[in-house]
Amino acid sequence: MKIACVQMTSACDPADNLPIIAARVKQAAAQSARLVALPETCSFMEKNRKAMHSRLENQADSQVLAALCHMAKENGIFLLIGSMILAEENSDKAVNRSLLIAPNGTVQAQYDKIHMFDVALENGESHHESAAYQAGDKLVVTKADGVSLGLSICYDLRFPALYRRLAEAQAQVIFVPSAFTKQTGAAHWHILLRARAIETGCFIVAPAQIGVHENGRETYGHSLIIDPWGKIIAEAASEDKVIVAALDMTLVDKARRQIPALFHGATYRLPEGRQGQD
Repeated sequence: MKIACVQMTSACDPADNLPIIAARVKQAAAQSARLVALPETCSFMEKNRKAMHSRLENQADSQVLAALCHMAKENGIFLLIGSMILAEENSDKAVNRSLLIAPNGTVQAQYDKIHMFDVALENGESHHESAAYQAGDKLVVTKADGVSLGLSICYDLRFPALYRRLAEAQAQVIFVPSAFTKQTGAAHWHILLRARAIETGCFIVAPAQIGVHENGRETYGHSLIIDPWGKIIAEAASEDKVIVAALDMTLVDKARRQIPALFHGATYRLPEGRQGQD
């Protein structure tokens, strides 16, 4: 399967972002990409919580989602919307939701970000996602052309148990669409993504936001496609860009045969006397 990652700098207004996404999707399709992956919060990145809520749509009647579904159908591709911020029924919080659109333009699978980015960095930057978003609680594995795909979003990357569970559920490719901060990205992005590939024997596909955004936030970029042995096979540096790579699924089986760590998890006793599973 040939997969593309779109790296972009999302603005506050979806009307500004959709033409950029459409051009990048068309560019990727012209390079024979069967699946095109967009980064986290690709449709908009607003300035504050109040402005974000003013843009929220329900998934069922989202005009932005309808436009993205049309792009998938028009180009005859699978389109991974890295994430959209959508209204959540029966809640005053939004959801940060990744959606896989099939080539017929319908939503095939969706995943709500589980781990909320609640951090305070030494440079004064702070984030408190749990105040704005309802966390998900379900892992998602779906298929495209017979290839098993696992879904995750950004901060999930720091929780390796999630990726092990996706691999145990037969995922061959795991997506990590992100808007990593510049500081944490420079320190940890490459290391964590390569580790997740090595630990799971999966391809890791990580489309990323890049640059200084209209809301003042700065993201790291460096979208990556990594093979199951931890080798980087495609990377975007610090510019808006599309990267494409052909993924050979036999490498998944090869990596897992050589180091069958997925089958070697042991039961152990935690210091508190509780039972854990590696």
